[in-house]
Amino acid sequence: MKIRRAKAADITALAALEQKHLLDELAADKRDNSLQGQSFTQADLTTLVNQHWVVVAEVEGEIIGYVIAGRWSFFKQWPIYRNLLNRLPRLDYERAKLTEKNCCQYGPIWINSSHRGQGIFEALVALLKKLVANELSYMLTFIAEDNGGSFAAHTRKGGMQVIDYISFDGRDYYLLVLPTSESYF
Repeated sequence: MKIRRAKAADITALAALEQKHLLDELAADKRDNSLQGQSFTQADLTTLVNQHWVVVAEVEGEIIGYVIAGRWSFFKQWPIYRNLLNRLPRLDYERAKLTEKNCCQYGPIWINSSHRGQGIFEALVALLKKLVANELSYMLTFIAEDNGGSFAAHTRKGGMQVIDYISFDGRDYYLLVLPTSESYF
């Protein structure tokens, strides 16, 4: 297995994976089109690969996992991210005041179910943290309250800390933060 930064040649495969696994984060009883998962277009993914951070896990030339992080300038085009940006000044994080200039949006992360439990999550997050640390001190994300598997992975394996609990568009989320460098711990 190879963990590496995504390149332009990966964009078509990433777009296909995004569409195929769009509803994976939703509980089975919520997959009735009443809720939507996050999805990026091929143009969005091109921007993310070229100007932000995308890390992939690859086995025998096939992408079996990926994680995305991006600056707020990209993410604030969507209402939920604007909501998060507006909350930054009110967040109670004991290590630092989170701002648009010292943190970015982390996620989504996806790993093929047949490859889970093999350390891929940790490897993807470790490389992403290293890349983001060159520019920003923190990564911020939100996880739906009903997505227990993702919450457990991010808090146990990813070392993320819950800093808030929010509701948006009829759904509840944990807001989590992760320092990108040991010096920020």
